[in-house]
Amino acid sequence: MIRTEGLRRLLPAAALASSLALIVSGCSSDSNGGGGGGGDDAEGTVLNVWAGAQTPLVANFNPYSTGIQNGTLGPIYEPLFYYNRAASGDPVPMLGESFEFNEDGTQLTVKTREGVTWNDGTPFTAKDVAFTWNYEPAKPIGLVSAEATDDTTVVATFETAQYTTAAGLFMAAIVPEHIWKDITPEEAGAWTNEEAVGTGPYMVESTSSQAFTLTKNPNYWEEGKPTVDKLRYLGINDNNAAQSLLTTGKVDWTAMFIADTEPVTADGRIGMLNTPQDPTVIYTCSNAELGCTGPQTDVAVRQAINLAIDRTEIDSKAFSEKAGIISPTFALMPRDQKWVAEGMPEESPQSADVSAAETVLTDAGYVKGGDGIFAKDGERVSMTLVSIDGWTDYNNAAKLIAEQAKAAGIEITASTASQAEVDEQKTSGSFQLMVHGVNGTNVADPFQIYRDWFTTDKTQPVGTTVPQGDWNFSRFSDPAVDAAVTAAAATDDDAERLEQYAIIQDAIVTDLPYIPLVINSTLSFMNTKDYTGWPTEDDLYAFPPSWGSMSSGIIAANITPAD
Repeated sequence: MIRTEGLRRLLPAAALASSLALIVSGCSSDSNGGGGGGGDDAEGTVLNVWAGAQTPLVANFNPYSTGIQNGTLGPIYEPLFYYNRAASGDPVPMLGESFEFNEDGTQLTVKTREGVTWNDGTPFTAKDVAFTWNYEPAKPIGLVSAEATDDTTVVATFETAQYTTAAGLFMAAIVPEHIWKDITPEEAGAWTNEEAVGTGPYMVESTSSQAFTLTKNPNYWEEGKPTVDKLRYLGINDNNAAQSLLTTGKVDWTAMFIADTEPVTADGRIGMLNTPQDPTVIYTCSNAELGCTGPQTDVAVRQAINLAIDRTEIDSKAFSEKAGIISPTFALMPRDQKWVAEGMPEESPQSADVSAAETVLTDAGYVKGGDGIFAKDGERVSMTLVSIDGWTDYNNAAKLIAEQAKAAGIEITASTASQAEVDEQKTSGSFQLMVHGVNGTNVADPFQIYRDWFTTDKTQPVGTTVPQGDWNFSRFSDPAVDAAVTAAAATDDDAERLEQYAIIQDAIVTDLPYIPLVINSTLSFMNTKDYTGWPTEDDLYAFPPSWGSMSSGIIAANITPAD
């Protein structure tokens, strides 16, 4: 479960002077007013972070809530094991030290770390893990029971084998029983948890509508860590302001899309890593049986849009040629090559095929009208495509899609809305088309996407909010896919799993509830002059964006002020 928004983008070009002034005058990491973090004043070292948040900030550190603040997952709350999505390898022990399944995969035993305390001084034990897994908002599908057999051992029993789901379970935040036992599942979504009690390297110190500060957890279990005294998360509402603050040393760590990065990195103070991981797609509210309305509920329309898109042009003009090529199977290439079933495409079409798009519509009974737009049964193929206002790459992609679709007789109106409005639309289903992101997987296997984004259990009818932790915003439902996901989860045999993936991939490549666009670039910028210990191309020990779920905590614990 990734609670931070997976894909943060830059904001509108119009400057908001008040926000900039506040940050520069009151939130600089440099006590001397110059560039760079590593400031050493009365507050100690303060690392300024922008993780995409806009003002006014709302203090919300509840891992089960929408609107959660960055820094919650990783810096405050930790998982049992960390899976590095930026590189292959074994899971890194965090609050867990080891795990094993029984012979049929239905029982999982985890040994937890000794000597860990919550930041309020209460000892962490295996009972906290059992409580978290049994807690309704976090309860894994198919869990029969989770029990702590002693202070360092928890045993979970499932209805079916869970070999393939373990990574998601291990990456979930562990919460303290002594705090959360008093929060009912009904209250869990709305509680803001402003004084969060976690095991991570940082804890909440102060909050405001403009920024919030996390300070070192003095009892953190990793000896000698962290060394940076405070993390200050800023709210910035302006594209130019964010880039300017980064360039002039007032922001030390961020991840954002910048078309021309040379001015930012030219003086050598800011380093950059591009780690494309997450699909950017067109969400379609696809399922009329669950209440979706509009031409996009017809698979022929979705297929025609897929064929009408010129992805090469979109990458060039909207993503500055920094994006990767996407597979409609949602396997990340080449990382997940072995999980693409025989006969399935490794890439989505990279150029538009207007003729093929028109043929699909014609074969489905659509007729082009005098205005050049197809229609059927009196309904024109006309839809609205929304993206978050100020996410400039998404906004530009939406405009290009509208232009390209028009050439194939499909009318798409590109619009923008605030992040809050878009979040409401996607969770309630009150949209037709939406440019947005899909969370990539933490391991070299697309299973998590198949389960979280394509199964019936992870969606709701239009008008009912898709709850936190579920991601099937397109309202896709296919019993064959549901069964294949269940079967894939129950086997640790690669060949058997691939057979199930063939069923899933055939369905989603044909039905296209999410129309693939690109693998989005992920540009992370880090102050490498004043801080050391960041991930590098040679040592990608953690996924580097400042908004990275769980990975941001590992990085924050490892960076050190430069001498």
